[in-house]
Amino acid sequence: MTSIMDGVNRLTQLVGRNRLELLMFDLGSKQRFGINVFKVREVIHCPELTKVPHAHPAVVGIANMRGQTISVLDMGAAIGLPVPVEASEAFVIVTEYNRMVQGFLVHKVDRIINKNWEEIKPPPKGLSNQSYLTAVTEVDGELVEIVDVEKILSDVLKLSDTVSERVREEDTPACQGKHIFVADDSLVARKQVMRVLDQLGITYTTACNGREALEKLKDMAASESGDISDRIDMVISDVEMPEMDGYTLTRLIKDDPELKSLYVCLHTSLSGVFNQSMVQKVGADTFLSKFKPDELADLIKTRMEARADTSTVAA
Repeated sequence: MTSIMDGVNRLTQLVGRNRLELLMFDLGSKQRFGINVFKVREVIHCPELTKVPHAHPAVVGIANMRGQTISVLDMGAAIGLPVPVEASEAFVIVTEYNRMVQGFLVHKVDRIINKNWEEIKPPPKGLSNQSYLTAVTEVDGELVEIVDVEKILSDVLKLSDTVSERVREEDTPACQGKHIFVADDSLVARKQVMRVLDQLGITYTTACNGREALEKLKDMAASESGDISDRIDMVISDVEMPEMDGYTLTRLIKDDPELKSLYVCLHTSLSGVFNQSMVQKVGADTFLSKFKPDELADLIKTRMEARADTSTVAA
């Protein structure tokens, strides 16, 4: 319990300060990569792996770690690097994303660095939609690439972004004519949310990071008179985004007289006891762990129904 609370304390100290900690690693080449420390459970030498028949080529096997069986993915193979990593000499970064625990096989782990999100930049324009690069930064004069883990998991594990037949068959009049603002740096994650909104018949505006989101929201507030929450029924924001994270975006929204009425949901791949502390500290209205299409749809519908009830009472 002490270690868990220590983690909560470290995380909440960074919340709202637009900072993150990166664990740097390499995949057998000179290029260095980074992953958010708060997605990492532990780093271990690669254990004995059991092959899985007919698995995705990037899945090198499964392993029993502390009584839990997890899949181990070759990070290099998953993002298309030609340099093979020898499992017997490699490390496994055990992570928790989207309420799932998985291991990523890497060649070598470097160190943890503390960065400001303003130093984390979007990837160069012109990259194809197949790129696994979600952001870049510079450390010791060298480029560090931050991979889009959500894209890896979506491609390798074939995660669904389709709501169930139950949700599709339910009447959703409260969703008609509604508009939601979506901020997420991962193209895959944005498309997942957009797919759910399309199925609910809700229109949307998107942004690729917190800074772009804040600028667009301010422009929208200034473009018309009246309360912006009359035009934007909900903001769904990722947490980890280059230039400005979702915590800072939420805090700035709630501190802005023209934006503070917006209902903000932090849509995060962080799981567990961290969430409530984060929500309370930055003033978000709710959070939802990624990514379950039905859960997102249900949360959105509940919010829209509450909006409809409030409008009826006001009338």
